[in-house]
Amino acid sequence: MELELSKFSEKNDAKVRPGGHIILRLTYISHYNPDNAKLEVARILQQAQRNNERNGVTGVLVLNDDFFLQSIEGARPVINELLGKLVEDTRHFSLQVIECREIEQRRWNKWSMKYLTPSEQDKKYVLRFSAGTDFNPYLMSTSQVMMFIDTLSELQEQAERRASEMK
Repeated sequence: MELELSKFSEKNDAKVRPGGHIILRLTYISHYNPDNAKLEVARILQQAQRNNERNGVTGVLVLNDDFFLQSIEGARPVINELLGKLVEDTRHFSLQVIECREIEQRRWNKWSMKYLTPSEQDKKYVLRFSAGTDFNPYLMSTSQVMMFIDTLSELQEQAERRASEMK
């Protein structure tokens, strides 16, 4: 779902909350809690999309059965508040911040939360960007993580464009 910048709350937030005019990108990894029901992932994604759109947060989530890899962007006070909630969330554990920095332009401005999952056909990208043969973001550097997300995102956008051209 493409979002318009006018929908983002950071413009209004800047007047109310100090630092609201500054945009951060936070990228983190974590282990998926195996005690969660499999349906929990769909619920997490729906909740993230709803909350992120309301709060002017954009991002991408890459996951498999074991790991979360997420990059989110938004007003600094919003991202800081969200990080606190993520740390306390029991649906995942061993959260590690990969990158947190101010940005001039959003990378994920099209999505309140884009969902990507490495598939068998993406195996070559896992091998290209990871230290192992399986997707494990804990073994990836910051630049490898960002290139991996960009590559998966671009592949999915290409597939979506081809599908819409066939209609």
